[in-house]
Amino acid sequence: MNAEIIAIGTELLMGQVINTNASFLSRELSLLGIDVYHQVVVGDNPKRLLEVIQVAEQRSDLVILSGGLGPTKDDITKQVLADHLTKNLILDEQTMEKIIAFHENRKRTMTENNRLQAMVIEGSTILKNETGLAAGMFLKQNNKSYILLPGPPSELEPMFINEVRPLLMSERKEETHLISRVLRFFNIGESQLAAELDDLIENQQNPTIATYAGKHEVTLRLTANGGTAATCLVLLDNMEAIVQKRLGKYFYGYGEDTRLVNVVADLLKEHKMTLTAAESLTGGAFQSCITSVSGASDYFKGGIVTYSNDTKTSVLGVSKKTIEQFGVVSAECAMDMAQKAQKMFDSDIALSFTGVAGPDALENKKVGTVWIGVAVKGKITFSKEYHFGKGRESNREKSIMSGLDLIRRVLLDLPIDQKVFLK
Repeated sequence: MNAEIIAIGTELLMGQVINTNASFLSRELSLLGIDVYHQVVVGDNPKRLLEVIQVAEQRSDLVILSGGLGPTKDDITKQVLADHLTKNLILDEQTMEKIIAFHENRKRTMTENNRLQAMVIEGSTILKNETGLAAGMFLKQNNKSYILLPGPPSELEPMFINEVRPLLMSERKEETHLISRVLRFFNIGESQLAAELDDLIENQQNPTIATYAGKHEVTLRLTANGGTAATCLVLLDNMEAIVQKRLGKYFYGYGEDTRLVNVVADLLKEHKMTLTAAESLTGGAFQSCITSVSGASDYFKGGIVTYSNDTKTSVLGVSKKTIEQFGVVSAECAMDMAQKAQKMFDSDIALSFTGVAGPDALENKKVGTVWIGVAVKGKITFSKEYHFGKGRESNREKSIMSGLDLIRRVLLDLPIDQKVFLK
């Protein structure tokens, strides 16, 4: 089977929005053994959309259309395809109920055009939208298959993974199983990870290996096919063993939706340990990240943001002598902050962040210089230095991820390189 991806949206043609959907869909389809030979972007114009659909039908078995399923006049995708296939648009009651409930729960007036999101092509299989309102569709006609997906990646990606992928697997003619395993890594770039696995990627057959660069982390998907599920699992286990031998020190978890903060949350609960934080350059963003996980009150006791030097000394209790002698961007200040926070909140673990987010240097320290301090109640206090880039927000985000990784390593008793201990 070969596929063609058609992205609909004038904003894509004008460069106002980057078409990340095409790369996501191409990767996912390749893992299913479906070749993508063409990708097309077309504006919100019925005539031109019809032309690209007709061309796609001449050269592809599967036509995937993304975008144009919303409630506004420029959302033309399903109407154009329905007319082309001489089918009617009908109301999907389940989607309509969801749209009505959405507006009622938020006490909003539902305008009539919202009904358009519940209109579907007759005879199509409805694809549930777990993160939005517009329904997706799958239908077949004249030996061609069509998939209609919403444009926002936050809606398209989960719809493809949860709805489309199982559907396409069931459409495969071969009596075969296809099983994927997702491994997640932190503190290694995609290029380095790919270099470490270059021979495996170059010679891959079964399982296949695909790398994905996320925000400050990397995901690796292994996909095996075989006559039975057991056969696939053996293939995956064998390949993962090779990967873990090479990259195990960067590995932190499994799964499409797993985040490092979720792993840390689970470990804190498992070890029955509590956490606090004293933040400077991250300005409370670490605590926001921690409390983004439901149930964080089970292990997070609270924290403090001490952005200025005066607040560090007068509120947190950091020694003025420490700041005068070593500066705030130092191992000593980070450790003092962590210790004081641990005592203030009587937590099992305290984390501190101090450094130079940017754009200007501080205390003759380059932008991206960060110290993270860790204090474990009654056991150990240390800090670790990091050197990130020049982007302010990126430096803050990397600091948060690195702090989470430090907690994970402490709880799992994993090695931490280049620590500075409290003297």
